[in-house]
Amino acid sequence: MLTSATPSEQTKPDVGWGFTHTQYSADEGSGTATTHVEDLLSRTGMPENQHIMGWGVGNPEPVKGRYDFKRMDRRIDFIRKSGGTPVVTLCCAPDWMKGGQAGADNTDWSQSALETAPTPDHFKDFATLAATVAKRYPDVRHFVVWNEFKGFWNNSKARWDYEGYTELYNLVYKALKQVNPKIMVGGPYLVMDSVDPRRKQDASTTLRGTWGAMEQQALDAFSYWNKNKVGADFVVVDGPGYTKDDDLLPDEFAATDKFTAVGAWVRQQTHDLPLWWAEYYVEPADGNGDRKGWTEDHRVAVQATGMIAMVKGGASSGFYWNPEVEKGTDCPGCLWTPTDTAGGGKALPMYDLVSRFGKEFPPGTGHRTVPVAKDDVPKVRVLATDKVVLVVNTLDRTISAQVDGKRVELKAYEVKWLQR
Repeated sequence: MLTSATPSEQTKPDVGWGFTHTQYSADEGSGTATTHVEDLLSRTGMPENQHIMGWGVGNPEPVKGRYDFKRMDRRIDFIRKSGGTPVVTLCCAPDWMKGGQAGADNTDWSQSALETAPTPDHFKDFATLAATVAKRYPDVRHFVVWNEFKGFWNNSKARWDYEGYTELYNLVYKALKQVNPKIMVGGPYLVMDSVDPRRKQDASTTLRGTWGAMEQQALDAFSYWNKNKVGADFVVVDGPGYTKDDDLLPDEFAATDKFTAVGAWVRQQTHDLPLWWAEYYVEPADGNGDRKGWTEDHRVAVQATGMIAMVKGGASSGFYWNPEVEKGTDCPGCLWTPTDTAGGGKALPMYDLVSRFGKEFPPGTGHRTVPVAKDDVPKVRVLATDKVVLVVNTLDRTISAQVDGKRVELKAYEVKWLQR
């Protein structure tokens, strides 16, 4: 049974830095372990994002007009109990909306099926589903429309079907606003891919840097949505710092400069609408989709550098894609240990980073410039407020750096918070 929902009176799209629940999360497992995570999260009140189909929840409407929110209820209930700000991503779509069969037993959970968009004749049905979700969870005031343009590709023109996505977006936007005008809606959750800067085909001639060149088709899709949307309370993008060929240019830390450049471009196009990064990646995955090539200290340091870069690009919110596993003890990049046993649910270094970052850099905080010794500038990345300074050592060795007028000793890949 769902815990009671108390609708927020929030009328601004303030959210902040949080995470996305994926296939496995702390709503299942040992009661002791899940309570550990609830207690962790309740101390921070981080935003928590959940999709409506897939990524840990079931088919929300297996037959037209017949709903099944059991697993979605459980996730939303967990978010409420852990004190998080709930965010819902409206993806993906039931099979009958995209040419498949109706019925829960007929749901095709293959990746190709899940990433298929509704057919145009079912766009209104999807908007109706979105409105139903909003009515069921009245305390959810932040909705993201779809995920990464999944299924919206125009084969004949070899480009994104931005017309189709924008039509769906507009219908969903209107449907949600009819439920409650205070609901905050954002899109287009477009992948901002980049390529090697030497590449000519479909490479932007204007949005580029040492990190690569933006794919022009992504910029075209974004521009069409931005021009033709009926409205938006915030704008959403995602993407990696590395190129489509998994190149970290010129290195893993400098590659994060892409987040700053893309963010500044998006903010300019949207007249400074609040910018969210729905997903952001700094470490290429292996052939199995796993990220196990770096030590956790290295991983956290590059992640911190990426978050710094997003803030400098104008982002006010971002969601860490939590790669939680079902069981075991090894969980690279996870926020907490798996919750399958009573000893699970313990905070990991990435949780410490994401939660502290969210506390120190909430929406509206901005950032300050602090002096860094000239010789130390290439070694460290820095982000500051009036109260704290976040310093990241980008080298795999101990260094001594002068930051904000103070001498700071930093271990290899250390992430350190300094009081001002």
